[in-house]
Amino acid sequence: MSELPELETRIMAALARIKAGVAAQTSPAPAPASDVDADALAVQVSALTAKLDEEQTANAQLEERVKLLKERQDGKLAELESNVDAGRARSSRMDRELQRLRQVNAELRDINGQLRGALSEGVSEPHLVNKAMLAELEALRATRAADAAEMDAILEELTPIIEREAADATG
Repeated sequence: MSELPELETRIMAALARIKAGVAAQTSPAPAPASDVDADALAVQVSALTAKLDEEQTANAQLEERVKLLKERQDGKLAELESNVDAGRARSSRMDRELQRLRQVNAELRDINGQLRGALSEGVSEPHLVNKAMLAELEALRATRAADAAEMDAILEELTPIIEREAADATG
C-alpha cells in the first residue's frame, strides 16, 4: 500500500498534463508575434505614407506659390526698371533742351551786346540786327522745346495716377 500514494501522485500529474494538452488543442493558438507586428507595421506604414503624401502636396502648393510670387516680383521689377529708364530718358531730354536754351540765351546776350555797342557808336549794323532777331527766335524755340519737354514729363507722371483713380472710381 505504500505504493498507493506514489501512484496517486503520478496519476494526478499525468491527468494534469492531459488536461493541459486538451486545453491547448481546443483553444485557438495565439497568432505568432511576427504577424501582429507585421499588421501594426503595415498600418503605421500606410499612415506615414498618407502623411508623406499630404506633406508632398503641401510642398508642391508652396513651391507653386513661391513660383507665382517670384514671377510677380520679376514682373514688378521689370516694370520698375522700365519706369526708371523712361524717367532717365525724360530727364536726359529735359537736360538737353535746357542746355540748348542756355546756349541760345548766351548767344542772344552776346549779339545784343554787340548791337548795343554798334548803336552807341552810331553805326547801324543791319547784319547784327538780323543776327539778334534770329538768336531771339531760336531762344523762343528753345524755350518752347524746354517747356514741351517739361510738360511731357509731367503728363507721363500724371497719366498712371489718373488711370488708377479712374479705375478705382469705376471699380
